[in-house]
Amino acid sequence: MRMTYGLKALAVAGGIVALVAAFAPARAADGDVVVFAAASMKNALDDVNKACTPDGGGPALISYAASSALAKQIENGAPADIFVSADLAWMKYLADKKLIKAGTEVKLLGNQIVLVAPKDSTAEAKIAEGFDLAALLGEGRLAIGDVKAVPAGKYGKAALESLRIWSSVEGKLAQAENVRAALKLVATGEAPLGIVYATDAVAEPGVKVIGTFPENSHPPIIYPTAETADSKNEQASTFLKCMQSDKARKLFEAQGFTVLTPATN
Repeated sequence: MRMTYGLKALAVAGGIVALVAAFAPARAADGDVVVFAAASMKNALDDVNKACTPDGGGPALISYAASSALAKQIENGAPADIFVSADLAWMKYLADKKLIKAGTEVKLLGNQIVLVAPKDSTAEAKIAEGFDLAALLGEGRLAIGDVKAVPAGKYGKAALESLRIWSSVEGKLAQAENVRAALKLVATGEAPLGIVYATDAVAEPGVKVIGTFPENSHPPIIYPTAETADSKNEQASTFLKCMQSDKARKLFEAQGFTVLTPATN
């Protein structure tokens, strides 16, 4: 059955924009740490935020969206204290513009990308070079983050190119505003398959993993975090340190992330 992917994707994307607006930093009280974080971090970072509240004096105000969108907002003057990107490229984008505080960047987390289907799907896949993803999709579309900007979409495209199947599915994409929007398309049955992070699959009971992309098929998935150059919040460094603590490590790992930094207590 054909779905109205364009309209549905726009509706989901609109919801994400509304979500970011609802948690806009302009609503932050004096002293609140404002964090701009990749959408794929929501479940884990919400838990970490609760655990870190005693250290920082109050919960951080966190806005979740695509790393690309958040980086552009920071570039345009949005008053974030901490940026957490789902790839190194968008952190470098801000660092090159002198918008990241020198000496604060940390490569915090690692992740994987997986192929997911709705939980009741009978689809099966053995991900290898040349596997027939187009046939698996049938008349459906592949949900994926924007392949030109969203890190998960960029990783996904790189993997499909490496496996020599990109050309067979390039015209069958349902590109979304961020990876959680792509995940939603699969969970609601709008798309039969999607490429998301392994941690997204853990967070969404409406999907199941039917294959994991080989790590050597795409650049390493690394989540860097840093303070922004314009931050004057003294609690930002405390929250950044707490994100690297043993209690945060356990929460990140519970959601499927790999923690790349030694624990600090």
